[in-house]
Amino acid sequence: MDCLLLRHGIAVDREAWKGQEAQRPLTPKGAEKTRAVVSGLLRLGLDPTHLLSSPFARALDTAKFLRDAFHMRGEVQVCDELLPDAPPDKLFPVLASLPEDACVVCVGHEPNLGHAAGFMLVGTTVAGLSLKKAGACYIRFDDLPKAGRGALQWWMTPAQLRKLRLKKD
Repeated sequence: MDCLLLRHGIAVDREAWKGQEAQRPLTPKGAEKTRAVVSGLLRLGLDPTHLLSSPFARALDTAKFLRDAFHMRGEVQVCDELLPDAPPDKLFPVLASLPEDACVVCVGHEPNLGHAAGFMLVGTTVAGLSLKKAGACYIRFDDLPKAGRGALQWWMTPAQLRKLRLKKD
């Protein structure tokens, strides 16, 4: 199984947002930069089969950009295990329910994604592992995903991913 962890793009500032936290959206610039990141992901030759997202608006919008760019069918699967404060080990049963040959994209938040990456790679949280907004990492499992059994393929900042984006004709 391959697992891409992707943090949502730049959202409206928390202090400026008057609505519910779950509804805080991407900024227009955040949406633009996130689309460029997704274009960069296209260049990496990924072939996602499953798309999971936190239920928060900014994560769902990020996931929809990815779904559209990769021409994935079906809806984004909402996954509470990708909420910011969700215990990272709770993601493993969700991943284990998918086919072993799946390429799963998980769109979520910090600190959950950084903690999940730590669990995937070494079996526990690791201080300093975190994804910038619209940053991503790619982790491969030889079989079913289990704590400490993942192998890091790459970890990129949003700026690095944007530089990979497809050039316009």
